[in-house]
Amino acid sequence: MKSLKVKIINESGYDLPAYETPSAAGMDVRAAIKEPIVLGSLERVLIPTGLRVQLPQGHEMQIRPRSGLALRHGISIVNTPGTVDADFRGEIKVVLINLSKEPFVINPGERICQMVITTYTHVEWEPVHEIDHTVRGDGGFGHTGSD
Repeated sequence: MKSLKVKIINESGYDLPAYETPSAAGMDVRAAIKEPIVLGSLERVLIPTGLRVQLPQGHEMQIRPRSGLALRHGISIVNTPGTVDADFRGEIKVVLINLSKEPFVINPGERICQMVITTYTHVEWEPVHEIDHTVRGDGGFGHTGSD
């Protein structure tokens, strides 16, 4: 497994994001808030993390929901996955939404999302008048049946 050095400023008051298991792809990120926030049903809120990063060129950070919060409490991220570009230098903030019928309390230091850092490729478009045919063709949603 390769590792990548990433510069980070941590003004959250909590530990740096960390992998919870040796094979985890995502690192848990904590809410950098001073007081609990009650998130009502279908409400959304912007939660600061206190983190700023300097990603190497050719890399992005994806902000993803935590599966346990989603399953047990209906908490997700509105723009999932959120993307942090390599040239962004501001504080990373997360737009949480409560998709359940019950209010949810976000406590200071609570793990609210996970981040995954990955490489990306820039596309160079090649305009053409025709593209190769495949067996699938233009079959879209549900084209292979209901199973």
